Amino acid sequence: MAETIETFAQRLQERLEGFLETCTVAHGECTIEVPPARLLEVCTALHEEAELGFDELIDLCGVDYAKYGEAEWVAGEATDRGFSRGVRGPGERLHETSRPETPRFAAVYHLLSLPHNRRLRVRAYAADEDFPVLPSVMGVWNSANWFEREAFDLFGIIFEGHPDLRRILTDYGFVGHPFRKDFPLGGTVEVRYDPERGRVVYEPVSMQPRVLVPRVIRHDHRYEVDRVDERKEDRESATTPR
Repeated sequence: MAETIETFAQRLQERLEGFLETCTVAHGECTIEVPPARLLEVCTALHEEAELGFDELIDLCGVDYAKYGEAEWVAGEATDRGFSRGVRGPGERLHETSRPETPRFAAVYHLLSLPHNRRLRVRAYAADEDFPVLPSVMGVWNSANWFEREAFDLFGIIFEGHPDLRRILTDYGFVGHPFRKDFPLGGTVEVRYDPERGRVVYEPVSMQPRVLVPRVIRHDHRYEVDRVDERKEDRESATTPR
């Protein structure tokens, strides 16, 4: 009989007792939070021990929790659960919440155990918001190479021990980290080819930042009352004997 995710989470907590900050199960998935000082030990155990067998790193991504939980939206069935607040209408804020007391930056590791057909999510927070540092897991999963470079490029997370931590998606002279919540929406520089100079030049951004609110126009016969009445009259007149 296959082991349930709850049973696995309990067994994982017992095996890694003292190494985990939290272990939760939600939506049929298990997530553990690991302090940075214990990250390599936990990842090594997850990879090496046969009863765990997480031999594949599917993905590694950075997360910026700045302003996390400060959003609000209009909801027909707002609830009081979660870190954000549902709003039933103008001035009807359901509840007050704020960002949880956690560091701003984190790295999230998605693992797959092929022998046991099981997945696991591992999260580690970088303690210093101004200079976020986490240990590299390349020694455990070599596939972390480009993933860590991507998280460094987009979020500015430093992976200590990475042998070649360079930008991988942005340009060589790019300044800043574009996936951070405080990065300007329009960026800081724009690039164009200057035919007079015969080369690419960098200039300050000339466009004004703006946020577009989409306008949705639905062509639905249920809301075209006049046309529905007209069609009804046409049908009635067509069936009326003369």
